[in-house]
Amino acid sequence: MRILVLGSGAREHAIILSLRSEESGHEVFAAPGNAGIAQDATIVDLDANNPSAVTDYANEEAIDLVVIGPEAPLVAGVADALRERGIPVFGPGKAAAQLEGSKAFAKRIMDAAGVPTGRALRAHSRAEVEAALDELGAPHVVKADGLAAGKGVIVTTDREAALAHADAYLGSGPVLVEEFLAGPEVSLFFLSDGDHVLPLSPAQDFKRLRDGDEGPNTGGMGAYSPLPWLGERFDARGVEGEASDPEQAFVDYVTREIAEPVIRELDSEGTPFIGLLYAGLILTEQGVKVIEFNARFGDPETQVVLPRLVDPLSELLLAAASGNLEDFPRPAFADAAAVTVVLASEGYPESPVTGRPLTGLDAATAVDGVHLAHAATALSPEALVATGGRVLNVVALGTTFAEARDRAYRALAEISLEGGQYRTDIAARVTES
Repeated sequence: MRILVLGSGAREHAIILSLRSEESGHEVFAAPGNAGIAQDATIVDLDANNPSAVTDYANEEAIDLVVIGPEAPLVAGVADALRERGIPVFGPGKAAAQLEGSKAFAKRIMDAAGVPTGRALRAHSRAEVEAALDELGAPHVVKADGLAAGKGVIVTTDREAALAHADAYLGSGPVLVEEFLAGPEVSLFFLSDGDHVLPLSPAQDFKRLRDGDEGPNTGGMGAYSPLPWLGERFDARGVEGEASDPEQAFVDYVTREIAEPVIRELDSEGTPFIGLLYAGLILTEQGVKVIEFNARFGDPETQVVLPRLVDPLSELLLAAASGNLEDFPRPAFADAAAVTVVLASEGYPESPVTGRPLTGLDAATAVDGVHLAHAATALSPEALVATGGRVLNVVALGTTFAEARDRAYRALAEISLEGGQYRTDIAARVTES
């Protein structure tokens, strides 16, 4: 197939690496891409957020499948334009993408579908924020209603910090003040063709900048998959029809009680969701609840889920885009541990310092079981340089988490970036698994 992948981050690089790992000999194109992606795909000079430009290119170049990585092209309606021209595209249309583009829309859909989630109050002014904080109590959770690149959320016991966060976003729209939910978090992806869903393997990411979940929220500083501790926190005993394997039981439950009802509700409203439904979940003492939905592959979880995927990714994405998922069994995953650690620039997430050279990448990839997913890199005349906040993902596979984690950090030690920062505790709790 001739496949066009839209996006420029490590998530898109992970998708491309998965496509290139197949034996089908796909021609893979990327827009706008980055220096790492350029080694694995043909870079196209194309505005990924422009529906007409993407559609014209796909039509003129006989593209068989378009895969939309980030959220911005989805909310811009790129998928709608492609579908109008009969071009298969993996990614929801603009209306369905509001599941991520508007937290209030997502809450309404969850309520209509009967999906468990925390209470949320929408606030349009500082006075309404204050009233909502008083009603829901501390810890305070305040979210920008629209897109915020994964950094529009604050969770704090400091009322003034919560108000300041709300003030920063109220100028561009309302905010949501939500009930605080306690428990371990799980990311679970679902492929959807608008009617059917197929789950992938669970993962857990690390949103805070520093070790011990300290510091500001980021787009994600690392992740691991699978989740061997799910059996400790999700008790499927007595739940009719659940599998005996704890992870399988969890996935079955979330598929039936959360993903399928949401997809049905969106379809009934005339906004079928075709693409990747990302469910951000939390295992509370009252059961599994949804923190948020995204309308695309998560970053950095994609970097640890796709390397374990046994089935050809291209076939699954095309089946979703073509409405044929019911013909496919649940995707299979290798019995391996995957860990990714993000290398970020100095000053990230507030004011990342860019333009600094990166060295040691060849030595890093020489470590057994390691590959790199580039997030923000470019080739200057002199060297490979960092161009954004999150720069690289070091991804490692192993037979155990201890092995995968050791490989990831050994590889990171080979990479040099002035002022670079990364967490040292990614997947630390599962190293005995």
